[in-house]
Amino acid sequence: MKKEPESQTYSFLIGEENSDQRVDKFLAGELSDLSRSYIQKLLKEGRVQAGNQTVKANYRIKEGEDIYFCVPPLKELSVEAEPIPLDILYEDEDLIFLNKPKDMVVHPCAGRYSGTLVNGLLYHCKEELSGINGVLRPGIVHRIDKDTTGVLVICKNDKAHRLVAEQLKEHSITRKYRAIVYGIVKEDGTVDAPIGRSERDRKKMAVNEKNGKRAVTHYRVLKHLKGKYTYIECQLETGRTHQIRVHMASIRHPLLGDEIYGPAANPFHLKGQCLHAMVLGLIHPSTGEYIEMEAPLPPYFEELLRKLSD
Repeated sequence: MKKEPESQTYSFLIGEENSDQRVDKFLAGELSDLSRSYIQKLLKEGRVQAGNQTVKANYRIKEGEDIYFCVPPLKELSVEAEPIPLDILYEDEDLIFLNKPKDMVVHPCAGRYSGTLVNGLLYHCKEELSGINGVLRPGIVHRIDKDTTGVLVICKNDKAHRLVAEQLKEHSITRKYRAIVYGIVKEDGTVDAPIGRSERDRKKMAVNEKNGKRAVTHYRVLKHLKGKYTYIECQLETGRTHQIRVHMASIRHPLLGDEIYGPAANPFHLKGQCLHAMVLGLIHPSTGEYIEMEAPLPPYFEELLRKLSD
């Protein structure tokens, strides 16, 4: 009979130096392999006690207090490893930078449990993937849309995941995208507008002043194309869902091929938006040095640029 994985319980006696500290911050400091957001999730589930009292994330711990923290076992992944070719730009013991192709979903979701990037990673990495994001997203710190191409970073252990996630939260990761948009963008600029669920269509994102989260996109004009389109570079300061697509559409320059946020017409018969994550740079979780990777433009994008430049 297969042995079920067991929960792990930690106990801490609070000293004077940690008194009056928030319990979530204290635990994140003591358990460096767990992210603060994951610890907060477990706090909401009632897995942390001070003495015999279940406490919330904002609880202030006291000197002489015993803190008990129960971490559940990681659920067994119900997604199969598949020998999917991966375009790996760089790999070491902590990280993988890879170039995601068009039409590849990053992680499994309802109705799609095969052919995803995670299926390929499970085959390539075997047991070496961070488990922080749970059952269906091992190693995944961030994602890009199915029809967006380009560089992604994957974490192979929980420590790397936590440190890279912190950089994402602090907006210190370099993320530069290339895109072709409708219309002539006259000059470089910045869109600073909150993004949230559209109040008209809950399946879409939108600039939402009432319920959105701050989102900032800096864009730079690279080339005007045929007097109808503009080739641009976008640098993300934040990372909201569909951020570049929503922001560029909000200033009346939707992405070419984006039938959700742009015109329904698709003059070049593109499969989704013309968007490529070209550059990703961050502080390496082990060396502490800055590392940056660049994914070359995909063939369809280069061909489109050629056609529109003739």
